[in-house]
Amino acid sequence: MADATHSLAGRRPRSARLGRWMIYVLLGLVCLYYLAPLYVMVVTSFKSLAEIRTGNLLALPSDPTLEPWAKAWSSACTGVRCQGLQDYFWNSVRFAVPAVLISTAIGALNGYVLTKWRFRGGNLFFGMLLIGCFIPFQVILLPMARTLGALGIASSLMGLVFVHVVYGIAFTTLFFRNYYVAIPDELVKVARIDGAGFWRIFFSIILPLSGPIIVVSIIWQFTQVWNDFLFGVVFSSGERQPLMVALNNLVNTSTGVKEYNVDMAGAIFAALPTLLVYVVAGKYFVRGLTAGAVKG
Repeated sequence: MADATHSLAGRRPRSARLGRWMIYVLLGLVCLYYLAPLYVMVVTSFKSLAEIRTGNLLALPSDPTLEPWAKAWSSACTGVRCQGLQDYFWNSVRFAVPAVLISTAIGALNGYVLTKWRFRGGNLFFGMLLIGCFIPFQVILLPMARTLGALGIASSLMGLVFVHVVYGIAFTTLFFRNYYVAIPDELVKVARIDGAGFWRIFFSIILPLSGPIIVVSIIWQFTQVWNDFLFGVVFSSGERQPLMVALNNLVNTSTGVKEYNVDMAGAIFAALPTLLVYVVAGKYFVRGLTAGAVKG
């Protein structure tokens, strides 16, 4: 009987290890599947056109070259390409950074008011604000165009900042409101008894506790703003267009040989900022989303 028990005890760890290795193999295959397009993009961007035509799609470049990267980035007309991505990249930086910061700041204030300075109709206001999370982009194009025209900021980077701030407030408010619910109300009550006012409580108590959700808001908003194409193509024109619109023009504008290596290099340029944000702060994203899931 003791031998049988010992035999079963020895089999369980072995079966558990086998199951764990099967999970690792499956996850590895899934990773390879999703990383394969990125690998093809990278290796293609370093190949010459002759090697792309005659070589293997998955093979490493036999004679790596940075010329496609230079063509994709350069703002001068070169070859069959009329315009590179350099100026448009900085256009995206100039409107994405303020749009992310402003919408995050407003979302933090909204969440603070809705949870710690409750007022009559606050729940109704929050519910109406959440409708903005479910309105398709296409629905607001015409009203937003008329609004930008009335404000005198149509076809400008300031107009793109305004559009993304307005559309992002609903999401950032939702993030901060759900996070601040988990912060004890007693902290605010004690501070008010000690004479602290609205702004003092916000900057001295609430904001120092908001690190995780600020990271969530910044990552979410930056991803949405940077990768947006529809608002960029509708509410901007000419030299004020953002990177994603310029990338579309780069890929679809050709008067001769299709330069796949330049297209791939341009796509990598466009993806690098969001990829960098997730690599640097990705682990805080899930932590911030789940921090306010349970109150108490």
